[in-house]
Amino acid sequence: MLIRLIFQRYSMKTVHHQFVEYVPEFELVEEGILYISIPFATAVHRCMCGCGMEVVTPLSPKDWQLTYNGKVVTLSPSIGNWKFKCRSHYWIKKGMVVFEKKQVNPRSRQINNKNIKGKTSQISSKANILGFFRHKKSGK
Repeated sequence: MLIRLIFQRYSMKTVHHQFVEYVPEFELVEEGILYISIPFATAVHRCMCGCGMEVVTPLSPKDWQLTYNGKVVTLSPSIGNWKFKCRSHYWIKKGMVVFEKKQVNPRSRQINNKNIKGKTSQISSKANILGFFRHKKSGK
């Protein structure tokens, strides 16, 4: 599905989803593909802004939820890459990437930071085990 982004900082992208058992090694994670591992309840992709950072989204009722209608996926809530240099914020809805275009006001950012700090250790621990559910190449 071709995604047209009406936002000057981002170029046109094609975004696909791919169901996998194991998440590929970082070097093999392709831009524009959302890798979904149901056995490990995790979705991984490169930041949709094009900066190349790897985004790990644990799937659970308390984290992100994935909806698949047989053709396209929706990942909710939004993805806020506040700790990345790009600080991108977007949604993946029905196979489309929708970027947040508004500046977040400082007060709501402070409230969000409290929520983010609470999840940071949980998400980092899940990101640390990322190597656990990556497919290991034979001979290594």
